[in-house]
Amino acid sequence: MNPLYKYLIPAILIFSLHSCGHEEKKETKKSAEPSSPDIESVHPTQADFSSSTTIPGELQPYQKVDIYAKISSFVKKLYVDVGNEVKAGQLLATLEAPEINSQQSAASSALKSKEALYIASKAKYDRLKETSRTPGTISALDLEQALAAQKSDLAQLEAARASYREVADVKNYLQIRAPFSGNIAMRNVSAGAYVGPSGKGSDLPMFSLVQQDRLRLVVNVPESYTGLLNRNGEIKFSIQSIPGETFTARVSRFAGALDNKLRSQWVEMDVYNKEKRLLPGMVANVILPLNENNKSLSVPSSAVLNSTLGVFVIRVDKNKAHWIPVTSGIANGEMTTIIGQISPKDIIVKNASEEIRDGQNIRVKLPK
Repeated sequence: MNPLYKYLIPAILIFSLHSCGHEEKKETKKSAEPSSPDIESVHPTQADFSSSTTIPGELQPYQKVDIYAKISSFVKKLYVDVGNEVKAGQLLATLEAPEINSQQSAASSALKSKEALYIASKAKYDRLKETSRTPGTISALDLEQALAAQKSDLAQLEAARASYREVADVKNYLQIRAPFSGNIAMRNVSAGAYVGPSGKGSDLPMFSLVQQDRLRLVVNVPESYTGLLNRNGEIKFSIQSIPGETFTARVSRFAGALDNKLRSQWVEMDVYNKEKRLLPGMVANVILPLNENNKSLSVPSSAVLNSTLGVFVIRVDKNKAHWIPVTSGIANGEMTTIIGQISPKDIIVKNASEEIRDGQNIRVKLPK
């Protein structure tokens, strides 16, 4: 071997090791430097924040009743059919029950008999009282007995009158009238049908009557929205079968308690349906206005980091990233309200991700 190689090879090895160490130091120094300033940042904004959410609801009639016959009878005549609009007190059907007429005749005869007895006993008492003005003609006992007989006949007369009125009231049940104005939604009988109270002659009602010009919009509002619902206000809703239109309802009644299974509150809203375009049973998409008061802080929704450790925003302080735990509120798509140790002057990473670690050195573009 050439003696020159004996000294050349160690020199080459020493130079290579020195070069590698120098490169490693350069790479270490480079990795310690903050990343390039391409990370966007924002300031939290403090302003009145409002949003809305859509939940399903159902239109129900403001009033609905199933009409049964109050006594066992037969349908004599029907005056309405399905779809007819009726007014309060309007005659819907007449029934017939021959035994009611017999009971009324008997009650009328008993009433006349009691009237005659009372007239006679009263006349007798009046004559005795007039005669008793002459001393010694009528004893006090006879006068008292005549008065007692008159009072007894009067009591029996009142009882007979009550019995007659009772039969007359029962006979009035043979006329079926509408309890309120509305539409006949169902008819289950025809002329000649046997009807009676529910379970005693009729399994189905004679008619179903619904009020259509005023409806109830019922909604189960989730627990997270119950405190944010705008009370005593108007809301908008849409109907799938009437696309492109929105309707108005007024919030009227709250259940005041949460359903144990759904964890939601029953809310009713009044809908005035004068044109009767809306029908009971329609499903509505209710737009609930949600208000976040007290000028809450809000950030872009992309700035809220939902990780396995919790919910955070990344605050930048002296080129260092700090994960700040927050509680997120309502969102309107682009912005989300937050609650935490955050102020409007803080610098927040606009697009938060877990790749930006807590304590990492970063450089951001300062917000304008």
